[in-house]
Order: sequence, then C-alpha cells, then structure tokens
Amino acid sequence: MSDPSPTPPRSSDRQLRVTRLAACFGFMVVQLDITIVNLALPTLANDLAADIFGLQWVVDAYTLLFASLLLSAGAISDRFGARRSFLIGLSGFLLTSAACGLAQSVTQLVAARAGQGLFAALMVPSSLALLNHAFAHDTAQRARAMAVWTASGAAAAAMGLLLGGALLQTLGWRSIFFVNLPLCALGIVLAWRIAETPRKADRRLDMAGQVLAVVGLVGLIGAIIETPRLGFDHAVVLGGFGLAAACAIAFAIAQTRVAQPMLPLALLRLPNFSIALLSAIAISLAYYGLIFVMSLYLQQFAGYTPLQTGLAYVPLTLAFIAANLLGGRLLASRGFRVTILSGLLLCASGFAWLGRLGDGDSYLWILPAFLAVPAGMGLAMPATTTMILASVDRSWSGTAAAVLNAVRQTGAALGVALCGLLLADAVRIDAGLRIVCVVCMVGLLLSADLSWRYIRDGGSA
Repeated sequence: MSDPSPTPPRSSDRQLRVTRLAACFGFMVVQLDITIVNLALPTLANDLAADIFGLQWVVDAYTLLFASLLLSAGAISDRFGARRSFLIGLSGFLLTSAACGLAQSVTQLVAARAGQGLFAALMVPSSLALLNHAFAHDTAQRARAMAVWTASGAAAAAMGLLLGGALLQTLGWRSIFFVNLPLCALGIVLAWRIAETPRKADRRLDMAGQVLAVVGLVGLIGAIIETPRLGFDHAVVLGGFGLAAACAIAFAIAQTRVAQPMLPLALLRLPNFSIALLSAIAISLAYYGLIFVMSLYLQQFAGYTPLQTGLAYVPLTLAFIAANLLGGRLLASRGFRVTILSGLLLCASGFAWLGRLGDGDSYLWILPAFLAVPAGMGLAMPATTTMILASVDRSWSGTAAAVLNAVRQTGAALGVALCGLLLADAVRIDAGLRIVCVVCMVGLLLSADLSWRYIRDGGSA
C-alpha cells in the first residue's frame, strides 16, 4: 500500500531518545504482567483458594481484554493522538495494578486484571505510533527502534519470571503487581516531554465491531477453558463456541458495512500484512503456552521453588535480546522472508527438542529449547512488526499496530487456554508437555511454510 502521507518534521536526537525510552517503558509494564502472573499461580491457588480454572481466568482476563480492545485503541490513537492515548493508558494501568495488589478474592483479581488489559490496549498501539512517527525519516533507524522496543518488552516479560520468583519468596504475591507502580510513574514523566502526533479527527469508533470482538473472544476462550471441567458436550461450552462463530461472521459482515471499520478488510488482502499476522499468532501461542506449561512443570513436577523457576528462565531473556538485536541486521541485509522464516524454524526446533524430555532429565536437557525458542522469536517478532507498518500508510499506523498486537495477545490467550486443555486431558503433566510441544511445533512449521510461499520483499525495512 502506498504511503502518501506528508513526512512529519524531523525530531531532534533528544526527542528521539525520550520517545524511544517512554515507549519502551510502556511496553515493559504491559509485557511484565503477562508473564509474572504465571509464576505466581501456585501461590495464588493457596492464598485465594483458586482452582485451575480460576487461575486460567486470572491469566486470560488480562490478555482477553487486551486483545479484544486493541483494535479500537488503535483508532483512538489515530483520532485523539498517540501521546494522549499513551498517557491515559499508563495512568490507568498504574491504578489497576494497585487494585490487583489489593484484591481479596479471585473474582476481584480477575476484574482488576481485566482493567489492566483495557489500559494496556491503549498503551501498545500508541507507543508504536509514537515510534513510527518519530523515526519516519529513516527506515533503518525505525527498524532498529522497533527492535529495541520489542527487546525491551521481551526482556520485561522474561525478567518478570525472575523478578516474580524473588518477590514471591520475599514479599508475597501482591508485590508482583505493586512493582508496576514506579515503572508507570517514570513512563508518565517521560511521556509528558514527547510532542503530540498528528490527529486524524475524522476517525470514528466502530462500536458494533468492538462489542462483537469482545463477546466473540470471551466466548471462544471461555469455552476452551471450561471444556475440561464441564465436558465438550455441555451447553455452556457448545454455546461459547457457537457464540464465537456467530460473532466472527457478524464481525466480518459488519466491517464491510461501516465507513470506518475497526479492521479494514482491505488490509488483509495485502500478502505481507496477512502473513505477518499468521506468524505473530503462531509465535505467541507457542511461547505463552510454553511459559504456562513449564511454570507448572518445573514447580509441580520437578519440585522447583518460584525463585529457582525464575532463574531457570534467565536464558530465555538473554537469547531473546541477543537474537532481537541481531534480527535488525538480518532484516536489513536479507529482507522480511528470510528473517521471519529463520525465526519460525528456530522456534519450532526448540519445541521438537523439548518434546523429547523424559523422566529424570536435568535442566541441561531443557536448556537448548530455552535458547532456541526465544531466539527464534527474537528474529521473527521485530521483522513482523516492521513488515506490518511498512505495508500501510502512516496515517493507519495506529490501527495496523493494534491489529498486530491484538493478534499477538489473542495468540497468548489461546496458548494458555489450549495448553490448559491439553494438560487437563493428559495422565501426567510431563505427558501433557509432550503433546503441547507437538501442537506448537506443527503450528510454527505451517506458518513457516506460508511465510516462504507468500512474503514479498519490497525492501528490507
């Protein structure tokens, strides 16, 4: 898609640094809360008397609201300005993080987590739009800025596992939410110093599409989570799947009948746009499914403490950051197709290795998978982000960013729900782990095949 939008005035080096730092802080707190909760699940089960299904809702309430509201959040960012949306998101996330830390029941915690997801949805597309606007003059710098942004979020996600382990053993589970407060405060201070982006005052919010997206995703994820407890033939489960299907059809029809849809279907006809979405959902489903399953495996099957589990995840952080930074160079030299394909295949190889894990195998057997999976993600994720934004007009950057991140969070929610379903049907957690690895590997390989066939390199950035 061509980019006829006028080029914005060039930002000073200082403004570029502040913009990049503020965007990274916002993405860090969002990603931190996706992973840190997984480590606390056994503790939450004891302190709040929660069963496995309640724990799945604690994890997925966040990602569900995050995913389903991202599309409208992108339109809000385009219409009212990325800086304003970013500040509202950070402030709301600070307040709902405090509410999570003060929760006295699973119901209260799930509600507060849903609030976190709402404000996270405002932050992510607006932070990407800020970067896309600030670095519009130099595609190579923009690619590097996206790589740093992605690396900061991934580092926070992995750091959440290590930090969460330390906090859980010293200060209790409430501290894993209170740790967000100073990070949000610092991000707010930085964001006040950023210039506002141009506003697209004629952008309208697609409320019908938004309602259908929320109801459909809740129906789908809820049905998957409740299947082990109620059975597939239960009315609630069948109703959830039916509701999801009906909402999906109605959503597609609705998007063709409104002047300003929340998901312009024309974007899906762009090969690079569509393949980037498929790659993103495959990677997110696999990675967050892995974190969910391995957190339970290490603590409940292998006997690790929360801190030991957090330490076991350190290689994921290091591998992701290293590959993420190298991925920018690979993208600049070899283009989208080679970079994304390499990442998907490397990620799939990690699941193939982990699927052979047997009784009595030490952490040294797990380590290669803990290096290959995040390294593959580190190569593919910044490339998919850059490819999405390069395929659309800059005036649609907020919406495009929202679509990409909605797909990523949908993948994360599906990963937790599907892996919980597979674990519930397995005789033992180690048997369930092997099934999860096979499913994730197949999904990644299918995505790799489509990437090889259909990605078109019109430049490296």
